[in-house]
Amino acid sequence: MKRRNLLTAFAWGAASLALAAPLAQSAQAADAPGVAFVYLGNPGDAGWTFAHDQGSKEAEAKFGSKIRITRIENVPESADSERVFRDLANKGNKIIIGSSFGYQDFELKVAKDFPDTVFLHATGYKKAPNFGTYDVRMYQGAYLAGVAAGYVTKTNTLGFVASVPIPEVIRNINAYTLGARSVNPKVHTKVIWINSWFDPGKEKQAAETLIGQGADVLLQNTDSSATLATASEKHVHAFGWDSDMKKFGPDAHLGSVVAHWGVYYNAAIQQVLDGKWKNDPVWWGIPQKAVNLEDLNTSAIPADAQKQVSARRDELAGGKWDVFTGPIKDQSGAVKVPAGKTLTDPELQRLNWYVEGVDGSLPK
Repeated sequence: MKRRNLLTAFAWGAASLALAAPLAQSAQAADAPGVAFVYLGNPGDAGWTFAHDQGSKEAEAKFGSKIRITRIENVPESADSERVFRDLANKGNKIIIGSSFGYQDFELKVAKDFPDTVFLHATGYKKAPNFGTYDVRMYQGAYLAGVAAGYVTKTNTLGFVASVPIPEVIRNINAYTLGARSVNPKVHTKVIWINSWFDPGKEKQAAETLIGQGADVLLQNTDSSATLATASEKHVHAFGWDSDMKKFGPDAHLGSVVAHWGVYYNAAIQQVLDGKWKNDPVWWGIPQKAVNLEDLNTSAIPADAQKQVSARRDELAGGKWDVFTGPIKDQSGAVKVPAGKTLTDPELQRLNWYVEGVDGSLPK
């Protein structure tokens, strides 16, 4: 669930101009079915919007002249986004994709007025006959990062730069900790919340504070590369998030938890073209190759750790085991997930407690 707060009045002005002028489109047949992507920010070269844009480019490469792609950038999660979705629908696009959580109600409102258009929404939970949601299981990648971190840490203290206290982020904190403690039970995780999805200044400050508290391997659930860059400056380790961030701190970088949105986009577009699309919620992960821990730093991660990461990835890919399979205890030592039980998707989507090994308490 992404509610990015990246935008300024200038950014929205740029999006408004895009509505008045011809939309940026790929060079494809004018009569091909239109597929429109709506982005919260500018793709840049890393992070959330970049990952979605990479997915759109994969679809462009796969379908070629069979579709006509439009991309609208810098659209805020506000009532103004409704105008963007409505304009795209009025222009006859067959598929309209809102890539951020805050678009949900505005996109759904437009969907009800255009029953012949398919609306796809990232990380949402609502449903209509022509409106479906999709997400990726980033927590599986966070778990693998934790496995590597459990081997690499020298202080047995991990750090997590957290955005906003919602189940998505809590899942990732817990998964990171579970992965680390599966190979190193002495590990504990310190968390700092910045209450924003994108604030490089706060991300840097949080990373510095965590490092000052002894954390020597960091993970983030935020959108900039500031955490990794700060780890590099302070000579500790960190992971990239959403996309490969290695270039922002090659020596510090242990790997990146990458979302492969193109896997879903290709499948959904094909289903619509074939007349087989259904509005069932989609939540894909490692089994579908929608998430992975990539570009491992083999010079910093011991060989045994690399083998463990690979083995756990294979277990997840097999689909018979998941990160939140018990026994799992909470901070008080109480068993929250009994042995042999795995949290269901609805339970994961309501998760509001820390696992054993996470320091501190959740914000009220």
